[in-house]
Amino acid sequence: MRPETITSEEMAALDTNCNFFGLSPLQLMENAGSSIARELKSRFGEDIDIVIIAGRGNNGGDAFAAARHFRNVRVILVGRSKDLRTDETRRNWRILLDSGGYHLEEITDSSTLNAKKLSCDVIIDALLGTGVHGKLREPESTAIDLINRTNAFVLSVDVPSGMDPDTGECDKAVHADLTVTFHRPKPGLLNNSEHVGELVIADIGIPAGMERLAGPGDVKLVLGQRMRSSHKGDNGRVLIVGGGPFSGAPVLSALAALRTGIDWVTIAAPAGVASIMASISPNIIVQPLSDTVLNSNDVALISNLMKRHDVLLIGMGLGSAEDTIVAVRRIMGAETAKKVVVDADGLYGLDLPLEVAKQQVIITPHAGEFRKMGMPSPPEEDEEERIEYIREFSLRNRVVTLFKAASDIISDGKRVKVNVTGNAGMTVGGTGDVLSGITAALFANTTDAFRAATAAAFISGYAGDAAFHDKGFSLLATDVIEKIPATLRSITGSQS
Repeated sequence: MRPETITSEEMAALDTNCNFFGLSPLQLMENAGSSIARELKSRFGEDIDIVIIAGRGNNGGDAFAAARHFRNVRVILVGRSKDLRTDETRRNWRILLDSGGYHLEEITDSSTLNAKKLSCDVIIDALLGTGVHGKLREPESTAIDLINRTNAFVLSVDVPSGMDPDTGECDKAVHADLTVTFHRPKPGLLNNSEHVGELVIADIGIPAGMERLAGPGDVKLVLGQRMRSSHKGDNGRVLIVGGGPFSGAPVLSALAALRTGIDWVTIAAPAGVASIMASISPNIIVQPLSDTVLNSNDVALISNLMKRHDVLLIGMGLGSAEDTIVAVRRIMGAETAKKVVVDADGLYGLDLPLEVAKQQVIITPHAGEFRKMGMPSPPEEDEEERIEYIREFSLRNRVVTLFKAASDIISDGKRVKVNVTGNAGMTVGGTGDVLSGITAALFANTTDAFRAATAAAFISGYAGDAAFHDKGFSLLATDVIEKIPATLRSITGSQS
């Protein structure tokens, strides 16, 4: 049976999440090093001559950790030790340097590499990890050539250097006798046995449930870098259809979307409340509709507005008038409704199951709102039963469900994530509108609705926890909004 795979970016996100939940990169690196050593000892014993050819990233750090399990090891670092990329890799290099007994050499010029340096029983290839992109440069290219010409047994760490971990493609890559990969194989390792050789999947102590937890790694998967040359609207436009009986909810969603980094937010609201919304913030564009509540006369205007926006967010504060429900259903059925987030009263007009491949829809119900869709609420007592209910519901109805609860559950019918950020103070009115605004903003800049919903749940809960730290049970939905920028900075390490 083909083993379950994980892409390189998903593995990077998982590493980030592990660190967030207390499983440090140093622990994982130590376990990876032990796994490498165990595989070599099982084949050759301890008395072997090893050369490690390492790069500056975590791949090299894994090999440095493995080196401590053997007596006769030479380490060739391709690059300068002062340029090692992570604290964990630097720490493991420093241990080898300070403890003595290891020959350490730094190579920056391919002309200093030669076959004599690789005369040994075993070469550990830790040159390039899963981040390889584009054409190989020197001195890495020459190092790979020399590895491939040697008669030594070659063990590649995680992925043979030079090979794309997700596709298995390469212009030039190490021909390994053995590849030791960690946690789960990257897809490319199953497509290129010529370079991979024997494949061993090593358990490095990541708990089975860790992949299910939403964390900052999931946010990084959907937050792109903003180009200096970008113009207004290039970083996403969200159209919000909401308001009528209630005017505040769409504004909360709009402000949350803007704080998440979206360029442009338009609220299409009934004429009776449009001026109120416009007066709350000059940052929001408000398009008045025809009456005091959304109705069928507004469908054509909203369908046209959707052409100029990336995501439609619909439902907050609309009310449950019959003509409003009919209008929501017609708006959702329009050809221009490609990417949609549905919350609150919008759920009344949701026509499930969706047509295949017509649109991507994220819904954000809590237990009580399932009844708006004519569905029973998810089971309350058993978490696994609740997760399976949400997964099966999402699969059957072809939606991404972000189920709001003490622990949020997100599913597209195949993948499942659980978000444990957030607190009891967030039962205050408006926090659901904040979540829907964050979701729409993220969805505007990714094609993966599941990832957008997962990241939004984490951001909302994390910002809510920060607000609770300051305000306790006196927190307001607007307090959560004001914590979004700091939340994003803490996750990305840069300005949001």
